[in-house]
Order: sequence, then C-alpha cells, then structure tokens
Amino acid sequence: MESSTNSKMPAKGVVYALLAAFLFGITTPFAKGLLLETHIQPLLLAGLFYLGSSTGLAIYLLAMKLCRQANDGEAPLQKADLGWLGGAILFGGIIAPALLMLGLSTTMAASASLFLNLEGVFTAAIAWFVFQENFDKRIFLGMLAIVAGGIILSGAELNSNATLSNYNGLLLITGACLGWAIDNNLTRKVANANPAQITCIKGLIAGSVNVYLAMTFTDAALTTPSPIYLGTALLVGFLGYGVSLVLFVLALRHLGTARTGAYFALAPFVGALIAIVLIDEPITTPFVAASALMALGLWLHLSERHSHFHMHEVTTHAHKHNHDEHHNHPHRHGDMPPGDMHQREPHTHVHSHEPLAHSHAHFPDAHHQHKHF
Repeated sequence: MESSTNSKMPAKGVVYALLAAFLFGITTPFAKGLLLETHIQPLLLAGLFYLGSSTGLAIYLLAMKLCRQANDGEAPLQKADLGWLGGAILFGGIIAPALLMLGLSTTMAASASLFLNLEGVFTAAIAWFVFQENFDKRIFLGMLAIVAGGIILSGAELNSNATLSNYNGLLLITGACLGWAIDNNLTRKVANANPAQITCIKGLIAGSVNVYLAMTFTDAALTTPSPIYLGTALLVGFLGYGVSLVLFVLALRHLGTARTGAYFALAPFVGALIAIVLIDEPITTPFVAASALMALGLWLHLSERHSHFHMHEVTTHAHKHNHDEHHNHPHRHGDMPPGDMHQREPHTHVHSHEPLAHSHAHFPDAHHQHKHF
C-alpha cells in the first residue's frame, strides 16, 4: 500500500475542456448566420459541419501517417469500442445536430446558445444515475443554477415571442442537448482511443447521413450555397465540431463525463457573446439574469476540490500515458525503445495496474472509477 499527498488537479483536462467549449461556442452564431444568409437547409448545414470535421482530421491523420506517427502515441480503436462509438454517432452525430439546426431556424441565436447549457445537465444526470459517476453537493448545486438559468431564459423567449415555431425551436434544441448528452456518455467509454480517429469516423458517417437525408427529403439541392459559403461551413465544422470534439475527448480522460460537460457549459456564453456582437441581438434583463445563474453554476464546478483515500483495483487496458504514480509498470520487449528517457515520454501499449491505495485530489478519470460511500 502506498500513500500520496499530491494535491495537483488535472489542469490539462480543464484546459482541454475550456478550449473545446470555446471552439464549439463559436459554431452556434455562425450556424445561425449561415442559415439566414444562404437559406440553406438545416440538415444540409449539419452534414457540412461534420464533413468539414472529418475532412480536416483525415488530412491530419494522413499527415501523421506520412510522418510515421500514425497514432501520435495514441491507442487505436478496438473491436470492443465499435458498439459504444456507433451509439455515440447515432445520437450525437446524426440526431442531435439535425435537431439543433432545425431549432436554430426559429430561435434567436443568443437564447439558443445559452439554452445549450442543458447539454451539461443531461450529460451529468446520465453520468450520475446511469453510469454511477460520483458527485457531491457542490456539483449538484452548480447544475441547479444552470437549470434555473435555462428556465428563466426559455420563459423570456416564450413570453416575448409567443408563437408555436419559437416553442418548437426550444424543444428541438432541448432534444439536441439530450442527444449530445447520450453521445458524451457513450464517447467516454472509448475516450482512451485516438481522439482524432474517433472524431474523423464520427464526422464522416454523421456528415454523409445528414447530407443524404437533406438531399433526399428536403429541397436542399435547390438551396445549395455558393462555394465561399460551403467553404465557410466546412471550416466552421472543422473547428467547432472537429477540433472541439478532439479536445473534448481528451478532457473526458482526465475529468470524467459530468465534469467535462460542466466545463463545456462555457460554450453557450461564447456563442451568446458572438451573437450579440456580430448579429446585433439585444441584451435583455432575463438574458443577463440567466447568464449570471449559469456563470454561478460553472464557477461551482470550476472550484471543486475532491480528495480522499481510495483504492485502485487490478486493471488492464491500453492508452497514451507517461510513467507516474499510476503507471509504474515494467515493459515487455517490443513495447517501446529501451531506456529511462523513453519511459518518461508519452507512449501507448497494453499494461496492467496493480492494486494501489493512496490519497490525493482527483476526478473520475479512467483510473478513478471507484465507488463512494
């Protein structure tokens, strides 16, 4: 048995989550602008976003292969991962973006951006009650604040724009949030694999399906935008759906699903700010009140400190890692080049964790899935 007083939190995971939130946050107002400027079908725009994601990451993976760094030290997807990935693609790559684009066509971009905080709430609820991820009073209160902000925001939207289309738009965005929440929890199951590979596959399948549905069941062929708008959509998709998801998957490794979703809640604030500045949407009292509550909820998550004595059971898996307190294992011949210097570099191979008991600050990452009593 070993003991540790290390209090270092996974800052790298927090940075990944916040960068992912920023990149995804810019997607909503730009999607709204593309819908208004080009009258493009929402399903087609969703497909273009995902194809932009897949294309950009395919180029990256090809470049890594040509440089003989195909996985960049990352573990490739395994056969056991395909079921989880397929479910994530269905809910998060096909259903959710289609619902979001349909909802944006009848909802103000600033309100839609903040309403997307519900994704974090749904993500946490599924992680807590379905996958049994640990949470405490502080995390729960943070989620309550986010929900309260969403209620104020949606109430203001319905009162000021009391039409069926606006009501349906909010419901569609809520459905998109639920779809992404399921996607987040399923993606957590494959987060140890290469995030660029995961995102590229998801973008290719989701993009192709959405474009096919748009061309088959709507008049998308009649409203196809000009090349410059197509290029804009692909670029926004690469950054907001591609790079953002890669960073999100990396954050899942360090923070767990619910906490990553909470940090990701910053995305709607980024989107709302861009919508107000660029699209000239008004700043209303309910908007400010909702923003304050959601900011409070985010702060409660950001300031969390979770530390206690816990035990690690025997585990065997493969993922990118450095040698540290949780990875103090020997290497078989062929795992990596010999020498202590190489052992300090990130590398990937199948390895086993022996039983370990210690105390330190931690999040529910791949190595901290223990029960709390």
